[in-house]
Amino acid sequence: MSSAPVEPRSWGGLKAKGSTLIEPQDWLAERKRNHPVLAYGNGRSYGDSCLNDAGGLIAARRLDRILSFDLQSGVVLCEAGVLLDDLLKLCVPAGWFPPVTPGTSLVTIGGALANDVHGKNHHRAGTFGRHVRSFELARSDGSLLICTPAQNAELFAATIGGMGLTGLITRVELQLMPVASADMLQEAIHFDGLDHFFEIAAASDATHDYTVAWVDSLAAGRHFGRGVFFRANHAPASEAPPAKAAPALPFPLTPPIPLINRLSLRAFNALYRAAQPRTPEPRRIAYRPFFYPLDRVRDWNRAYGPKGLRQFQCAVPMAHAREAIEDMLRLTLAAGESSFLTVLKLFGDVSSPGMMSFPIPGATLTLDFPHRGERTLRLLDALDRLAIAAGGRVNPYKDAHMSAATFAASFPHWRDFARRADPAFSSGFWRRVTAA
Repeated sequence: MSSAPVEPRSWGGLKAKGSTLIEPQDWLAERKRNHPVLAYGNGRSYGDSCLNDAGGLIAARRLDRILSFDLQSGVVLCEAGVLLDDLLKLCVPAGWFPPVTPGTSLVTIGGALANDVHGKNHHRAGTFGRHVRSFELARSDGSLLICTPAQNAELFAATIGGMGLTGLITRVELQLMPVASADMLQEAIHFDGLDHFFEIAAASDATHDYTVAWVDSLAAGRHFGRGVFFRANHAPASEAPPAKAAPALPFPLTPPIPLINRLSLRAFNALYRAAQPRTPEPRRIAYRPFFYPLDRVRDWNRAYGPKGLRQFQCAVPMAHAREAIEDMLRLTLAAGESSFLTVLKLFGDVSSPGMMSFPIPGATLTLDFPHRGERTLRLLDALDRLAIAAGGRVNPYKDAHMSAATFAASFPHWRDFARRADPAFSSGFWRRVTAA
């Protein structure tokens, strides 16, 4: 088997120590089980769900061909290592758009399926897996299976959101959705606190396909919980040329200490809030700044310094969401930590076909922190406890620390999923959260 030593990283900066990179065709030909394997796409998961210390990493990005695209139906068939960015370049000019997209275009299609990613339109479209028509799954026993809701249905459900643990996804058939233009009609609404956010969010989810809020995580006192709510729909057709997006700029190097701190973040938050329109009328903008604002800075994770970042995302049922979100934000303030990407939105009740899909109806909060060692881990543990106490769950593919107890409380049916996992596939995350 052809292989080469590598030390790939997650987006949060974790390293896969002692891993071996395996070409997909080599693994498909031999499927040796002498050590655990895992597909590694573009490494955009924040934690260790995409890493496999001392094991094999199948270089899934090598599977990078778009095999067919039906312009009439919007059905695309592609290999699992195709980047969402490449798919956008093909489908948007033709009047089609991914029905669900995460906050970066630099994920693979196989990774989007394996994590069952969600987007700003969860209340309308659900998760990515709802729009997967079929996929091909290579198992370590030599089988090559076509999985659909009706064929190999149990593996279809286990693989969607299964974090790559059911085998190697080789190709995916996806249903796109039609759009009239490449632009968005976006509104920005300033809110003064969490009560105001929940009012705007409930009203906006009824009228807009895409909704999300940025929260000023350092605002205290009478400004606590303030932020900016963004809502948008796809723009209608226009004879005007499409809105232009600024080109991506590189983040040149990893600084010796994190550039994200309370001083820098306080200044950024003030500038960011002031830069948003004060009146909510719709503005026509390019789709990339709306969906993928951070893609405009390549390698932006370097700003967190050599130890990287740790991200926390939870989903909390609506009955406890208001109180839980406030507790989490106040806990972060009291801990003296700085969250650059503080994102708040509502999940809808559109169910996913995936057994291990993360979203549940309610609210979801995302925070991230420069990794400062034990103080950061203690804060993350405390945030986990708040989420679980509120009847919620913690997102596995954003995680790098959760305990087995937190995972079991988040996904109490995980043992049913484990019976469908491929015995030759594993990850650092999986070994950590299923340890006896």
